[in-house]
Amino acid sequence: MRVITGTARGRRLRELEGMETRPTTDRVKEGLFSALQFEIEGRRVLDLFAGTGQLGIECLSRGAASAVFVDRRADAVKLIRENLKVTELSGRARVVAGDSMEYLRGVRENFDIIFLDPPYAAGLLEPAISRIAEFDILAPHGIIVAEHPADRVLPPLPAPCRIHRTYRYGKIALTLYRRSGNQQNEE
Repeated sequence: MRVITGTARGRRLRELEGMETRPTTDRVKEGLFSALQFEIEGRRVLDLFAGTGQLGIECLSRGAASAVFVDRRADAVKLIRENLKVTELSGRARVVAGDSMEYLRGVRENFDIIFLDPPYAAGLLEPAISRIAEFDILAPHGIIVAEHPADRVLPPLPAPCRIHRTYRYGKIALTLYRRSGNQQNEE
């Protein structure tokens, strides 16, 4: 698992042991960042259920202003910090050790890009999407990226958010939600 491009291009990231964490595959990651490539620079990123931190790290490498990584597992939090150190991106990152759903309940800042990739069987994806909309933490023109099994259809969100597109990569899918700006007549 390597950083694809940017200041940390080619740096190898460490992975967690065991089967509890399922890193985003290279094919999915390349497709995702192809879709987001012009929307990352200067943006604030939230990587929930961060695991190895690879999605937020890729954004930082590509010029994101900052990234917050949240994971409940102590070994994941330690690994994210190590991966940030290896990529020399720690200065624009904050790592939160704790439950992602609890973090959403207490967060007081907005984000431009939010990555959601909880363990598939945990049943946390839809509740996380709902909480993000409920607590209104997605900035105007922001994007939620949700990774999920391809055979699962994710729910729509109330305005100003909408499902923009779902990309399928074999058994894995990425659904992108977009939030419109603050004006009523915007699409």
